[in-house]
Amino acid sequence: MPRLFLFLVQIVIVLSGCVNREEQNKDSIKIKVATAAKHLVGHDSMVIAGSIQAGYAHGEEAPIRTTALVIDDGETKLCIITCDVTKVDREFTDDVAKKIEAECGIPFENILFSASHTHHAPATVGIHGYSRDENFVSSMKGAMFTVASEANEKLRKAPESSMYFWLGQEATVGQNSRLLLSDSTVNWAGPRDDAIRPTGTFDPELPVIAFKSADEELQALLFNHSTHNIGSRKGRVRSPGFYGLAAQELEQELGGNCLFLLGAAGSVHALALTVDEKVFRIKEAVKDAYNKAEKKEISKLVSVKEEFKYKVRKFNEEEEDKAVSHYCHKRGHPESTIETFRTRRKELAQHQGEVRKTWLQVMQIGEVAIVGVSGELFNDLGIEIKRLSPFRYTYIVGLANDYIGYIPDEKGFDLGGYQVWTGAHSLVSKGTGEAIVDRAVEILNELYKEQ
Repeated sequence: MPRLFLFLVQIVIVLSGCVNREEQNKDSIKIKVATAAKHLVGHDSMVIAGSIQAGYAHGEEAPIRTTALVIDDGETKLCIITCDVTKVDREFTDDVAKKIEAECGIPFENILFSASHTHHAPATVGIHGYSRDENFVSSMKGAMFTVASEANEKLRKAPESSMYFWLGQEATVGQNSRLLLSDSTVNWAGPRDDAIRPTGTFDPELPVIAFKSADEELQALLFNHSTHNIGSRKGRVRSPGFYGLAAQELEQELGGNCLFLLGAAGSVHALALTVDEKVFRIKEAVKDAYNKAEKKEISKLVSVKEEFKYKVRKFNEEEEDKAVSHYCHKRGHPESTIETFRTRRKELAQHQGEVRKTWLQVMQIGEVAIVGVSGELFNDLGIEIKRLSPFRYTYIVGLANDYIGYIPDEKGFDLGGYQVWTGAHSLVSKGTGEAIVDRAVEILNELYKEQ
C-alpha cells in the first residue's frame, strides 16, 4: 500500500510538471536580439588607468571596444552596453542613456552600462592624482551611443532568437586576494610569502547566456565571472585585459559578438597565472558551458533602475596615515604611494558624511536576474545577494552605470587593507555594502512576485 501511494504521488508530480511546462510555454514570449561593436581608438599620450601612479602604454595588443546587445520582445527592449575601460561614471553614462532613450526609444531604466575593469585602457574617471582623458571620454560616449543605435536598427531585419543558458564554472583563474599576513595586515601588493589564509570567499560561477537564430547560428554570447581584469599579454600596452582577450577570441571561434560582464570582484584577483593561461582557462570554461547550454523559454523582460543613497565615510586622518605608512614601509612601496593617499584623503576630508546618489539596477531575462552594482563589490556580498534572491539564476554585474569605489562588507572594514584605505577608490561608509544587498534583494523579490 505505501508503495502504491508513493507511485500515485509520483504520477501526480509528473502530470503537474507537464501542466506547468505547458503553462510556461503558453506564457513564453518571442524575442529578437541584435549586437554591434566599435573600436575605441587610444593613443600613447593617454594616461592608462588602474594603478596608483600614472602610466602610459606603447601600442595596443587587441582592440579596446564597446559592445551593445539589444533584446526585444515587441513591447520591451533591454540594452546592455559593455566597455573595455576600468570604470564608467554616471555623469556620462546618464547622458548616453538619455540620448538612446530619445533617439532609439529604449527606456533609460532599461539600459545597463558595464565596465570590464581592464587595467590597460585610457582613464575615464579621475583617481589617484591623474585626470581622465576628456578626448577619450568624448569618443567613448559617442561610440556607446553608436553601438546601441546600430544594434537597435539591426532588430528590424533580425530573425527570431532563442536563449540558451548554462551555469559553468572556473575555479582556478581567481582567488580571494585579501590574504591575512603574519603581521595581521591584509595583502595588497608586494611580498606575500608570509600569507596565512584568505579573509573571504571566491565565487567560481561562470554563467553563459547564448542567443541563437532558428538555424542555430550564434547571434550573441554573454558570460560573467568575478576576478579583477588585470593582465595583458605584451605588457605596457592598451588591452581589454585577459577577459576581453578571451571574449574576442571566442568570437573568432564561435561567431557572434561576445560580451563579458564582471561580477563581484572587489576582493578577488588572479595572483599566480600567466595571461596566456588565464585566457585559455576562461575560454575553455565558456566553451564548455556553451556546448552544454539548454534552451530556456523567456516569459518576461524587465528592468528596474533606481537611485541608491550612500554616505561618504568619516575617518581619522592619523589612523589612516598610520595604516597606509606601516604597510608601504614594510612591503617596499615608495613614499610617493603614501603621499598619494594623503592627497586623496585631504581632497575627501571636506566631504565626510556627505550623502550621494548612485544607481542600483536589476534586469530580468526570463529565469535569469542580473544585479548591476556601481562599484567594486566584495565577493561575500555578491554571494549573499545570490543566496537570498528568489530567482534560481542571479548574477552580479559590478562597475555598472557609475563608480563609487570599493564596496567592502563590514568584516572587510574591520580587517582593513588597501580596499578600505580612505581615498577616491574607497569612500563609502561602513554598512553600505549590506544596504545594497538588502535593497537589491527587495527588488528581486518584488519582480519575482509580479511573475
